[in-house]
Amino acid sequence: MLSLGFSILLSLAASTAPSFVAARNVANVLIYSATAGFRHDSIPTAIEEMTLRGPDHGINFDNTEDTNKFTDDYLSQFDAVFFLSNTEEVLNARGKVALQKYLDNGGNFVAAHAATNCMQNWTTMERTLGSYFQYHPAFQNATMVVLDPNNPSTSGLPARWNVTDEVYNFTTDPRNLGAVVVLAVDEDSYVDGSKGSSAQGDPHPIAWYQEHLKGTNSSKAGRSWYTGLGHSNSSWKDDTFMGHIFGGIEFAILSNTTRAMNPDGTVGSLGPVWTPP
Repeated sequence: MLSLGFSILLSLAASTAPSFVAARNVANVLIYSATAGFRHDSIPTAIEEMTLRGPDHGINFDNTEDTNKFTDDYLSQFDAVFFLSNTEEVLNARGKVALQKYLDNGGNFVAAHAATNCMQNWTTMERTLGSYFQYHPAFQNATMVVLDPNNPSTSGLPARWNVTDEVYNFTTDPRNLGAVVVLAVDEDSYVDGSKGSSAQGDPHPIAWYQEHLKGTNSSKAGRSWYTGLGHSNSSWKDDTFMGHIFGGIEFAILSNTTRAMNPDGTVGSLGPVWTPP
């Protein structure tokens, strides 16, 4: 196991593609894209683009849609698990047990778009995600508002970011679980006939993180990060959007709870060392 001779420099500069600011092990991230309901045609594009761009961020991606792969041994090699636009019941009983143990051992959790529409009868998932999807109006232009310009997932975004996407509404306010909202939407910037009917709080949350994810009571809890954006293929080919995504992944891995950053971690990558360019 590698020793932690890492100098961690937490000065996160604005960039369209924020990067780690610490030497560390190359991180391993699992993309889980299984669906049991509606399936986004952007899923293959998302996997392709993350895999292609990963080496520039010192990240190796693996991907699966097989719930039977969710075992203790398999998950233990990853510094984060990324739930990508999953819908409905995508984990069997054994998979839920394995994911719970992974989170208990300090594993980090990242999710995008429709992932808040999966496993809606499992409290662990709700607490890990921060909230569940309720509905969205038509795919349209909307203006996102950066609430925290220092988070890696938002440091490369303009203060007001115009996107074309689905604006998700959520069943609860993720801030009720201690989540920190880093990106909101200006509700005057788009059309929604049901606006104001959700219990998601104000400002309307779009992306957020949990410093210690609530899907586990373990003292070793890692981080979680979620964005509601990512409906279309064009989003996943957009450099600004991908900076948002990689910033979220990188923020999660900086939890110091997995081997990418912490040699005493019980899950995550064992090497090699990667140094930011």
